[in-house]
Amino acid sequence: MKMSVAGVELPDSALAQAAFHYVRGVESAMLLHHAQRAFFFGALTGYRESRTFDAELLYVGALFHNVGLHARFDRSPNRFEVDSANEARNFLRAHCVDESAAADVWNAIALHTTPGIPEHMSALVALVGAGVQMDVRGARYHEFTMQQRDAIVQAFPRERGFKTKLIDVYARGMEHRPVTTFGTVNADVLDRWDPDYRRLNFCGLVLGSEWPN
Repeated sequence: MKMSVAGVELPDSALAQAAFHYVRGVESAMLLHHAQRAFFFGALTGYRESRTFDAELLYVGALFHNVGLHARFDRSPNRFEVDSANEARNFLRAHCVDESAAADVWNAIALHTTPGIPEHMSALVALVGAGVQMDVRGARYHEFTMQQRDAIVQAFPRERGFKTKLIDVYARGMEHRPVTTFGTVNADVLDRWDPDYRRLNFCGLVLGSEWPN
């Protein structure tokens, strides 16, 4: 059944439905709703900026962007974004999606927490990042109308205490692989959440390297 929210139609192709059912099986309702809101905010950003983008792939990218926080990746050597991107690419390959499209989704997910880069890449990379950042930290909040924001949140509610709950989910997804947070916003999460966490410092690594000068 087709669903439209804030003037954006939710993809309902076989691929979109398969992606939804896959992610619903591994994520909480809170994260699933966050991912769906991110799709709508990303799509609205694309419309506002007159970008050409594939709504189906944007939906898949938004759905999968936090899958790497799942407990089965606890001991992964990768950033959670990379594990999320790998899962999305594997899913798309299994559904015979073109390799270049799968690579674009991979980039969008892998870079969605990297400030200053996504907006200079493809529309898909830019819009996945924009949608996620709007829902997480209110990036460009006032570029969306109150009616748009309210419609999206009514369709896909933000749980009470969403902000602190989201930080907790991020932290639990990274607490067993703290080294992967070096140089990323993820270090901020563990720094606030874990009193025993100690950041790696780039300058310290340079000055403390084995090079004599």
